[in-house]
Amino acid sequence: MKIEKIKPIPNYMMKRIHKAEKINPWRNSGYTRFYSYLTKNDGELVKITVACKNKWNSPRWRCKQVVVHGIHSDKCFLKDIVLHFMGNYSVGWFEQGLQKTRKWYESKSWGWQDDKYFNIYCPVLNIEYILKFPEYRYSAIDKYRYTDTFKYLRLYEKYSQAEMLVKFGLSEYATSVQILRKIGKDNHFRKWLIQKRDELHYGHYYVGTLLIAYKTGKPLKQVQELEAEKKSFYRQDGYKNIKRLFKTDKQVTELMEYVMEKKINLPSYADYLHACNYLGLDMNLPKNRYPHDFKRWHDIRIDEYRTAKALKDAEERKELYAKFAEIAEKYLVLQRDKDDTFIVVIARSPQDLIREGEALDHCVGRMNYDQRFIREESLIFFIRNKQSPDVPFVTVEYSLRQRKVLQCYGEHDHRPDDSVLEYVNKKWLPYANRKLKQLQTAA
Repeated sequence: MKIEKIKPIPNYMMKRIHKAEKINPWRNSGYTRFYSYLTKNDGELVKITVACKNKWNSPRWRCKQVVVHGIHSDKCFLKDIVLHFMGNYSVGWFEQGLQKTRKWYESKSWGWQDDKYFNIYCPVLNIEYILKFPEYRYSAIDKYRYTDTFKYLRLYEKYSQAEMLVKFGLSEYATSVQILRKIGKDNHFRKWLIQKRDELHYGHYYVGTLLIAYKTGKPLKQVQELEAEKKSFYRQDGYKNIKRLFKTDKQVTELMEYVMEKKINLPSYADYLHACNYLGLDMNLPKNRYPHDFKRWHDIRIDEYRTAKALKDAEERKELYAKFAEIAEKYLVLQRDKDDTFIVVIARSPQDLIREGEALDHCVGRMNYDQRFIREESLIFFIRNKQSPDVPFVTVEYSLRQRKVLQCYGEHDHRPDDSVLEYVNKKWLPYANRKLKQLQTAA
């Protein structure tokens, strides 16, 4: 095809476009609508895509050619149209008076692009035109149910069996290279497809479903459900513990068959697997991986997990309290109880932090302050009024490495008044730093 041989939209085709516009529900929306028609260009069958537009609720209607595809060309011609990242197209309408300024992509001349781009799926208004070409006379294109006309014809040239699929009402598989090749090599598969055509026509099955169902002899619906479950599983970001165990497609297929057979769901299996891993069970053993009575063994493993975790948590809590008390005892000398309005005491247990946080409504009882404490990254001290030493007042986080106050907050994370800040920074902090230096020197 040649650019100079692109002709204007013929009158008979303009009438068909008008007719299609009358039944288009978006005709008065202001959105751009696309149609295509077939013609010749330098002896080659071409598809010309046209764009139509009018202003919102206005009869002012415009139509123009925007893309030209040739059946055997590796380039397409285009004008006044641009493709966006998400597969949307924009058309410029400056020359037609539907916009005030010219878009950057508008031009009076035709440009070109690779054939795979700008292949807009839209109605072909004169599909019967193809039958004028002898090589496509028996292509069954007039029975093809989709708009990717050139894709179908190009495959038909390589795989004449595409015609059979269309004639038997299986147009959705006529552009699958896998199916076409399988038909060409396997006569039994072709007969199987014909036998299943009614079920396939209404079932909308994946190509992979057809191949698996034919190979295994399993019902199409069962295989489709299995494939849908697998696709959903692969798409989800979760179930990391399951994906670590079931790595191959065969293993995932076995799992999905098991889940469907037992009528359970993946979250339940994920909980069961988590419990088994925590308990140190060998999940390569079939009895653990696929228990015969899943619900019973799920409940057993969950109970065992909770018991084991409770015991471990209790042991860890005991160790935490012991370590916390040891660190608190070590830095007990940093407390201060002089002849002042305030005193400073060190936290003696994680429970002290929780109680302080709940009383003052701040986060010292959460956010891993107890872990920082036992790692000796920072210590927690409580500022108290000397007259009420047991009443939470102000909390201080002190850095052992930097020897400075990191945080000093009262109730609801409010800044204490100046008298408290002066006491903390001018009296207690120098005192604590001296004591810390003496402690480190002695060590």
